This record gives sequence, C-alpha cells and structure tokens, in this order.
Amino acid sequence: MSDTPPADQLHHHRRRMGGRDTQEAHRAATPLELLFDLTFVVSFGFAASHFAHALAEGHYSTAFVGFGFASFGICWAWVNFSWFASAYDTDDWLFRLMTMIQMAGVLILAIGIPQLFGSLEHGDHLAIGTMVFGYVVMRLALVAQWLRAARQDPARRRTCLTYAIAVALAQVGWCTLAWLDLSAIPLAVAWIVLFLIELSGPMVAERQQGGTPWHAHHIVERNTLFAIIALGEGVVGTVAALSAVVETQGWTAASALVALAGLGLTFGIWWIYLMLPSATVLHAHRRRSFVWGYSQMLLVIAIVAVGAGLHVAALHLEHKAHISPFAVLLTTAIPTIAFILLVYGLYWYLVRRFDKLHTWLLLLTAGVMAAAVIAAKSGLAMPVCLLILSLAPVVTIIGYEWRGHRYQADALGLLE
Repeated sequence: MSDTPPADQLHHHRRRMGGRDTQEAHRAATPLELLFDLTFVVSFGFAASHFAHALAEGHYSTAFVGFGFASFGICWAWVNFSWFASAYDTDDWLFRLMTMIQMAGVLILAIGIPQLFGSLEHGDHLAIGTMVFGYVVMRLALVAQWLRAARQDPARRRTCLTYAIAVALAQVGWCTLAWLDLSAIPLAVAWIVLFLIELSGPMVAERQQGGTPWHAHHIVERNTLFAIIALGEGVVGTVAALSAVVETQGWTAASALVALAGLGLTFGIWWIYLMLPSATVLHAHRRRSFVWGYSQMLLVIAIVAVGAGLHVAALHLEHKAHISPFAVLLTTAIPTIAFILLVYGLYWYLVRRFDKLHTWLLLLTAGVMAAAVIAAKSGLAMPVCLLILSLAPVVTIIGYEWRGHRYQADALGLLE
C-alpha cells in the first residue's frame, strides 16, 4: 500500500470551517501553531527582562503593573488563537494568512512593552498605544476568523457571532483607553472592566448551541507547549545574565550555584506541571475547561515570573541589583509558591479530590520555602538560599512518584 496522501490533501485551497471532530484520534499541534508560538518567545522575553530589571532596581510598582498588563495581553492573545484553532483549524491559505496577521500583532505588542515600562518608570502618560495597536491587529484578524466560522458553520452560528461581538467590543474599549489620559484610579477601574469583558466573552459564547468543537487532548498539548515556552524564557534570561558575570568574574561558586538552582527549579516546575491529569478530565468533563483554561494563564505568568526572579539573582551577582539579598530571594520564592499552590488547587478542581498526602506535601514544601527564607534572613549567601528554594518542587515530585500517582489513578477511575 502507498503512503502517499491524496492530491486534495496536498494543497491549501480554501476549505469549509465546519468545526473539527472533538473525538479526532492523534490530534496534535500543527507546524503553523508552533510557528505562531515563536512570536511569544519574543514577547515573554521583553516582559520578563523588563520585569526583572524593575525588580532589581526596587521599583516594585512599575514592575508589577507593567508585568501584569503585559503578561495578560500576551497570554490572552495566545489563548484566543489556540482555542479557536483547536475548533476550526482548516490549514488553508486564508487561515494561514489570518494567522500571519495575528503573529504580526504579537510582535507589535512586544515592541510596545519597553514603552509601557518606560512610561511607568517616569510617571508620564501611560504609553500603551503600541501595545494596544498590536493587540487590535491580532484581535481584528480573530474577529474575521469568527465571522468566517459563523458563516460556514450554521450549527454554531450564534456561538461564533457571540465571540466576534465580544472581541470587537473589547477592542473598542482598549482603543478608547489608549486615547484617554486617565489618572491612576479611573485607569485601574477601566482596566478591570475591560479584563472582565475579555474573560466573560468566551463564557457567554460557549453556552450558545453547545459551544465550539475544541479538542481536549489537543488543547492540553498546546497549553503544555506554552508553559514550556515560559520555562524557556527563564532559562534564557538567567543564562544571558550569568554569561555577563562569567565574562567579568569567571566561574565562581556563587554563579555555579545560581545556575544549578535555576536549572533545578525550572526542571522541577516542568515535572510538577505534567502531573496534572488535564486531558483525561477535560475529555470527560468539558465544562471544567473555563476554570482550567484561565488557571493556565496564571500558571504561565507564575512560570515567567520565576524566570524573571532567577534573572534578578544573576543581576545580583553582577552587582546590578539594588535590593537586599533577601528581596532577591523573594523575587523567585513568591512566584514559585504561587505556582505550586495553583497546581494543587487546579488538581483538586479537576478530580474533585484532595488526599491527606497532598496536605503533608504542602506542609513539607512550606517547610523548604521557610528554610530558604530563614537562611536568607540569617545572612546566608543568596545563591545557597536559592539552591534550598529549588528543592521545593522536589517534595511534590517525590510524593507523586512514591504514592501520589496511585491516588491519581483511583481518582481518575471514579470519573469514568
């Protein structure tokens, strides 16, 4: 038998957007989706770098406001494309063209991130014009995609139109916000309102006509790849900063410990993330996708923040951080514990079961975190404290490999 595909599968002529099969076997990320993800490497790189430098300078309000605004925009842009592609990816020339436009929007958004942090730093008018422009480019292309799906998939026309209207309304709001010169409190209120509009749009749309035909295993794989991109930014940022230290000081025990702690923490976070039984649960309980999907954004933001904290540690070795060693440790410790708590909380939400083992693991993890903090407060060298901190994920890993996997198997058995 020949393995040559038929001719109609080799071209990229326009195909009808009728919705993908939610039970499709061997559904995996496409080369186009992977290409799309590369633009987010740039975005996360800018966001994490500016976040790290603001933290290192002790400019915490600039750091958290800038990083919060940028990371939400980055994650939300990725989420919207990925869930749409999971349901309606036709891989024809028009879908590819619309994806290219969205990629251009991501890059424009990334270019605007330094301007955002700069305006926050100097207290001028908030410079979000470039970011909003890039965001609008992405979202208008997405609106066109939803309108195309509404026309070609009559069974879900109302769902697709709801998405298109919600996205368009949000863009009007962001453009208005970029144009107005608001003071801090009205600006914060406007941000919250627009964030709520963005987040509620899919919740309203998915309640129409049974929702979109997204594929559970595919969307979990896509989010896993997104988390790996976030982990990669932490590695890249840390290595880039450490390389500057090595060039001027050579390899020292401190730089070696920071490198080891960074690698261990990154690997531990990756291991823990993969413990979540997301695909199995979402395949059986599709209504749990909203909390799961929005939690994924928080997980990714926490991962990027961990990487930024490691970058701050490297800047400390380079004598470019103007905060105390204790504060340097906290820049990594806080997002690390946030990530671990999010994983445990999401696990409970997915399987609706929390074993006693998890309580003990969380207590032991808290003990490791406390040991790192106490060591830093006692004056122990920051790299050593960071190495202690990197052991926090190891507690969960050992617990899962020892007994936790059996509890998870039992919990998943009850879902069937």
